[in-house]
Amino acid sequence: MKILSIVVLFVFNSIVLQAQQEKGIKFETGLSWTQIKEKAKKEKKYIFLDAFTTWCGPCKMMSKDIFPQDSVGLFFNNNYINVAAQFDVTKKDNQEVKNWYQDVVALKKEYKINSYPTYLFFNPEGQLVHTIIGASLTATEFITKSKVALDPKLQYLSLKTRYETGDKDPDFLRALLTSAISNRDRQIVAEVASQYFASQKDLLTPDNLNLLAATTHKISDPGFAVFRVHSQTADAVIGKGRSLEIVKMLIFDEVILPLLRVNGKKVQPDEFMYYYSGDVIKNVDWKNMKAILDKQYPDLSEELMLSSKFAWLEFAEDWVELNAFINNSLKVNKNAFSQHQLNTIANRIYMDIEDRSILQETMSWTKLNFENLEDKKDKLNFIVTYSNLLNKSGKKEEAIKLLTDAVDLTSGKNSYFTDLLEKMKKGG
Repeated sequence: MKILSIVVLFVFNSIVLQAQQEKGIKFETGLSWTQIKEKAKKEKKYIFLDAFTTWCGPCKMMSKDIFPQDSVGLFFNNNYINVAAQFDVTKKDNQEVKNWYQDVVALKKEYKINSYPTYLFFNPEGQLVHTIIGASLTATEFITKSKVALDPKLQYLSLKTRYETGDKDPDFLRALLTSAISNRDRQIVAEVASQYFASQKDLLTPDNLNLLAATTHKISDPGFAVFRVHSQTADAVIGKGRSLEIVKMLIFDEVILPLLRVNGKKVQPDEFMYYYSGDVIKNVDWKNMKAILDKQYPDLSEELMLSSKFAWLEFAEDWVELNAFINNSLKVNKNAFSQHQLNTIANRIYMDIEDRSILQETMSWTKLNFENLEDKKDKLNFIVTYSNLLNKSGKKEEAIKLLTDAVDLTSGKNSYFTDLLEKMKKGG
């Protein structure tokens, strides 16, 4: 009886272990990209390829929080052959990762992958039919997006083919534009947006306002005038303050930037990253800039001048002057700069600067800023930034206490916060 009990227990534990291992997406191992495609063709299944990097936070979140869920595993394992490919190279790479080095180089070049995570969907013949760029916050959202890849009528490849064969129906153009935005096909987005908006009598519908927000990249685009004149109507759809944010960004890129950098241009290698080119002008003609802004955008002139000086000090990497400028400006007007601007600078100083006097100055306005914030998401971002600054400046206990509060506010559901807290406790 004792032997029988042991056998039964062993079998039971084996079943439990197998069930645990099968939870979530089952990714193929030991196969090359060529072998994956051969397997898909033989089994007549689509391919799901997760292009990730070891440094990508959203990639880690998807791997830890989304992929292991039962609903996600059920959908992907039934419909796809799944493969995860690491798109960066590290010293810790195992043989499986190394075996994919050449395949990754080829995939990155052929499909122009430069944002992570990127999810590629191929039909059983090995043709790319759909792409998703960026993480999803929930399993339901990710499954919904991924279902599109299985429908020939909705696949991006099919929509592009229809467009290239001459279909210019407004409803179809809207569907194509929405899919092109999702697939980050910037070239076709501009082309289709121009045709679609030209066909519309009313640009202020919710659908059109959302599309304008996603496709307005120049002052000459129709969305710029809409957001300037109808900001209240637009903000009710696209978010409070979003219209002004788009308008100011485009004015900066096209009007102000050339006055701060020699032949200054905004270079955007992908949808999520950009940088500014051109040598920084040492002696900016601020009077000339003010005159131009007063004439063209008088209602925004003062605000744009403030942002311009902020940007110029950032370009020059004059952290002492920038810290003083931010501190003084926030004491006069707590909304002098956007939260994105401030958090970006605080994080950059945290990563690049060792001088504790500069870190201390940055901490003073970072703390002031997050204490004045009402939005929970913005406050959490600044709490994490402030914790990092505290930790780097030698105030580890204060940093851990503050970051623990952030983890508690998210009920421990944000893996980035929990991982950072553990790292900080271990001396990282």
